[in-house]
Amino acid sequence: MNLLERTRTLQGIHSRGSHAQADSWLLDELIVVLNLHSDRYHRDNEPLISDPEFDALLAWLRELESALDEPIRMDSPSRRVGAMPLDGFEKVRHAQQLLSLGNAFNGEELQAWYERALRRLELPLDSNLDLVAELKIDGLALSLVYDDGVLVQAATRGDGQVGENITENARTVRSIPLRLSDTVNTTIERAEVRGEVYFPKSSFEKLNESLFSAGQKPFANPRNAASGSFRLLDSSITASRGLAFFAYSTGPLSAPIAETHSQELNVLSSWGFQINAESKGFKGIVAVVEFCASWVDRREMLDYEIDGVVVKFDDLQIQERLGNVSNAPRWAVAYKFPARESTTTLLDIVINVGRTGMITPEAVLEPVEFGGVTVSQATLHNADYILKRDIRIGDTVVVKRAGDVIPAVVSVVETDGRNALPVWRMPDRCPACDSVLEQIEGEVDFYCVSSTCPEQFTRLVEHFASRDAMDIEGFGSKMAVLMVEQGLIRTLDQVYSLTSTDLLELEGFGEKKATKLIESIVASKEVPVARLLFGIGIRHVGKTVAEILINQFLSISSVLEQSETELLEVDGIGPVIAKSIVDWISIPGNRELIASLSNLGLKMEEESGPQDGGNLAFVGKTFVVTGTLASMGRAEAGEFIKKHGGKVTSSVSAKTSYVVVGENPGSKAQKAEKLGIPILSETELIHLAQV
Repeated sequence: MNLLERTRTLQGIHSRGSHAQADSWLLDELIVVLNLHSDRYHRDNEPLISDPEFDALLAWLRELESALDEPIRMDSPSRRVGAMPLDGFEKVRHAQQLLSLGNAFNGEELQAWYERALRRLELPLDSNLDLVAELKIDGLALSLVYDDGVLVQAATRGDGQVGENITENARTVRSIPLRLSDTVNTTIERAEVRGEVYFPKSSFEKLNESLFSAGQKPFANPRNAASGSFRLLDSSITASRGLAFFAYSTGPLSAPIAETHSQELNVLSSWGFQINAESKGFKGIVAVVEFCASWVDRREMLDYEIDGVVVKFDDLQIQERLGNVSNAPRWAVAYKFPARESTTTLLDIVINVGRTGMITPEAVLEPVEFGGVTVSQATLHNADYILKRDIRIGDTVVVKRAGDVIPAVVSVVETDGRNALPVWRMPDRCPACDSVLEQIEGEVDFYCVSSTCPEQFTRLVEHFASRDAMDIEGFGSKMAVLMVEQGLIRTLDQVYSLTSTDLLELEGFGEKKATKLIESIVASKEVPVARLLFGIGIRHVGKTVAEILINQFLSISSVLEQSETELLEVDGIGPVIAKSIVDWISIPGNRELIASLSNLGLKMEEESGPQDGGNLAFVGKTFVVTGTLASMGRAEAGEFIKKHGGKVTSSVSAKTSYVVVGENPGSKAQKAEKLGIPILSETELIHLAQV
């Protein structure tokens, strides 16, 4: 029977009342048929039955399920109404990092991205490779995990490594399949599907009208509404919001499903996912540039917000060859639309001192609202930026939210009398410590280089205690200011010398609050080593760079003992970062800080040891995997090595223990031979685990 015939059979059974109680066949059939109808409605836009007919069958299913003394099936459409409110969201570590995207803001930058990729592929610059352009949905990124075709986990992007488990909320979105369809006979044990949950403009307007009528604060824009709705602990409220989902890629899969991204999208569609209808394939970059530019003005015609176009190489093998840099892929880029702009009055220019001593001018503005956000402050980047544009206090200025996120002053509106305004000059002394400011050779920024600058050190303490660094709960910016002003912290290691007695002498501290903060400080000694490296505040060493370095060298002491040349051998580490690390450790006070933190018991190196069933032949060894292996992907090989106690890094150095090679291994195998590093085949790797 086809779907309509199966539906009529169920409707007949229901109307006759011939099944007062559920049996396994009836429940299975109701769930399958309702999910197929949901696919036709949300994916294909071709409903076979009316909404009342669908609702009647769904109500019958709920009635039958409520009579059962057993859990409701994971793929039952009745779960879309939401579950009991949660106490909070648990953290979920993604099996594979969710990367960010590099940006291109015009056709020239998009062309430059394409040519960089061709050079890396060693192809002529006039090559016309297959590309796919997709509208960049302005929503909330999600990772959906399916086991044997059933949705078992949904998580937010978070920081790319760890997100929040919002599975119950995801089940309420009707365009997210609870069970994968199998219209192309594609069976897969485990699959991760990635995409964007968004708020249709029509649903957003209705929501804001209802909030306004109820005397509640409306959402500023659809993206905020989507994010806020998905972070509600009561999924029944999420279910009422009318959210939708576009799938745009996959994460780890238990088996390959396609050779190109276009084929991958077709499979996702066959599984029941809604794929953005405006996605389009191209030969070469020229037509892509025209496609991207055409959507700048056309985006208002859509029922959802977009903030750009994502351009990808279609061939998945080419994507693999291009790889990633830092936390972004080389094989994809986001063409960002011109940001929304507005004009306002520049009331003042204030000078801020960052944690590395960098001086940043900031605009104080007459508050102005655009893009759903009220802006009263904006970046002015640096002194050169201000002087080249002749920006003066009192000017009428154009403010732009770069990438629709960060407010920036971009230009001055010529008005009568502005020539009478005084020309702005960069102060020659630090506003916090009165030290003479210096401009480092080759850089446009000015720095306070005083080691005793209180503002600089306050920002460093705040950074050190932040969530992405040592994650000391209760130690925010106000606490950092208080501790430095009171003289309780003069160097970072003194954070770990604080006592409850010290804190009880401060205003606002009781015994309970003091004890809780001390406990949080002690707990921070166990954070991952990369966070500590990030937290000590080396210029240009961000969170991702710190993770790359620790993955390569395994300990902070090993990172800091490398020469610039050795650091440059690591993928993702450039000359500016390498020089900054070497310069930082050359300062005696910084070497003393590392020694002190180590003596205080902070984790300074990655723990190494085999998991259950591991082999000591792997412990303490560093592996690099390159080329195409016969029976497992490189990611699987990496997990195999880690399972047995080894470490996996991305580049070959003198500290590498083994290089595992498959077909087409490239330069890494050549470098291993040159350095005399043992080379293993996949078979030899497996044999090593059995020794």
